[in-house]
Amino acid sequence: MLSRDVAQPGWQDPRYDLPEGPPLGATLLGDGRCEFRVWAPRCQQVALHLLAPRDRLLPLTPERRGYFAAVVDDVPAGALYRYRLDGQRERPDPASRYQPEGPHGPSAVVDPRAFRWTDHAWRGVPQPELVFYELHVGTFTAEGTFDAIIPHLPALRELGVTALELMPVAQFPGARNWGYDGVLPFAVQNSYGGPEGLRRLVDACHARGLAVFLDVVYNHLGPEGNYLGDFGPYFTDVYHTPWGAALNFDQPHSDEVRHYFIQNGLHWLREYHLDGFRLDAVHAILDRSAFTFLQEWNAAVHREGRRRGWPVVTIAESDLNDARVLRPVEAGGWGFDGQWADDFHHALHALLTGERAGYYADYGTVEDLAEALRAGWSYRGRYSEYRRRRHGNDPADRPAWQFVYCTQNHDQVGNRARGDRLSTLVPFDALKLAAGALLLAPCLPLLFMGEEYGEPHPFPYFTSHTDPALAAAVSHGRREEFAAFAWQGTVPDPQAEATFRSALLQHHLASEGRHRQLREWYQTLLRLRRELPALAALDRTRLSVWTDGRVLVMQRWAEDQTVAAVLAFSAEPVATTLPLPAGEWQRLLDAAEPRWGGTGSTVPARITTTGSVALSLGSWACVVLARAAAA
Repeated sequence: MLSRDVAQPGWQDPRYDLPEGPPLGATLLGDGRCEFRVWAPRCQQVALHLLAPRDRLLPLTPERRGYFAAVVDDVPAGALYRYRLDGQRERPDPASRYQPEGPHGPSAVVDPRAFRWTDHAWRGVPQPELVFYELHVGTFTAEGTFDAIIPHLPALRELGVTALELMPVAQFPGARNWGYDGVLPFAVQNSYGGPEGLRRLVDACHARGLAVFLDVVYNHLGPEGNYLGDFGPYFTDVYHTPWGAALNFDQPHSDEVRHYFIQNGLHWLREYHLDGFRLDAVHAILDRSAFTFLQEWNAAVHREGRRRGWPVVTIAESDLNDARVLRPVEAGGWGFDGQWADDFHHALHALLTGERAGYYADYGTVEDLAEALRAGWSYRGRYSEYRRRRHGNDPADRPAWQFVYCTQNHDQVGNRARGDRLSTLVPFDALKLAAGALLLAPCLPLLFMGEEYGEPHPFPYFTSHTDPALAAAVSHGRREEFAAFAWQGTVPDPQAEATFRSALLQHHLASEGRHRQLREWYQTLLRLRRELPALAALDRTRLSVWTDGRVLVMQRWAEDQTVAAVLAFSAEPVATTLPLPAGEWQRLLDAAEPRWGGTGSTVPARITTTGSVALSLGSWACVVLARAAAA
């Protein structure tokens, strides 16, 4: 039955006047009572259909701005329900926390208070100390669950990782998907272990000193199981995205759409203790408001971080090269704490592979990489051949620890026709060079799962749509997409289970042969990054970058120490004269040493310079030199 304190027509809830507004979804209140609230301005009537533990149909009461709500007695955690719209269609709750039968099935009431957290002393990881490890829950282990990740956490911590970055876990159709086809943003994917599985993983990470970031998608929803349009104008025809209808962040009724996604961010923080977010393709969130959704969302989640006592870090994926993304909201920026800065990846990949198709046409010289290292990204207003226009602005006022660099990520691997990793494209020595360029740079580094030991399995695009017509269209579209690039060979069928299986990691390789050597190389670089003051300080004002043909030298200094990273992007040995400051230099690390699978270093263990030094470097060389200040 309905409680006596159920909302009445015309009810004025003071929570509407709060920045975050009223709660959405099913909220357990205690004593068996549960409050249900849904935004459905396209409906005249909305009823709650409780399916279990006993079947009931209860009307919801209209509220302001198109909301419907009721407080209902005798609703336990685990109760199943749908909303009946105008006496006809039944749909899952747009703010459902759990869909045990997938996106087409009923929603389940979840009690977040039932979980016994042990992370009471957790205070997060300072942003300059973040080392991200991006993983896909479904392919990281054979089991494909949150719980199956937990036994691997000690090894990741030993490696030097400080933060897991989970690809999207919002409910999608089937059991196989990258996660960017999510359709219920609040619901944790049922095949991964649902809400309790995610809580166990986060709690275990915090116990081991690991932060947890979640990739969230606010630029579109997937096509199958996307019922939000039946409730209200969540989408707009004014804008379009490459993936479907654009979400409505600045048109009529957009306040309630914003509220929905702001509540989404707060729910991940409050109910799952997350440390931060990566926001997918913010350049595709189209919004001409004076105070944009992204500014409002960032202000809300940062406020929540201050309230709870440890910081929330927000990272944007953006291809705009616009420093406004990284500036505080108070200064007119978008308010993000960091950004995936792709110029570093593109410049490095072009140097290592020689590829020049697509956006790689804008890269290919060592100086392109040097520009990214000096400034954050390479294109700061110069002409882009790929875009056929000038691109970017200067982020000189933004600190180095706002820029996330990588040598691989899910996009750069998975958006290739067969999802081939860098380990299958370049020689072993080039993999070590790539790791050195990333981990010796002043940036926040991101590793893509398996990268640290040279995982050879691909990471292709995969789906498991249950709608036959959609499944066929996705498979056909993938083939057509790469036919336009004259790709040679067969493009894996995204719907085939074998495509998904081909992406499973082979963790045992990490202890074998060259895979072990590569992992130890990553571990050593990460240790140097932590322990050497010159590398630990992410400060571009204490950085100089010098290039000469195929050679790049990064010099970084702090306190009484200078470190030089010497990188040679050449398949042949290189003789060069480097401008090293006068003094006594020590060779700390050389990828050519036998312990790293090389044939032996050609660089002396100690070097005395008066301002320059001639060196003979092997192919794909990566050498780390250090100089102490004069006594």
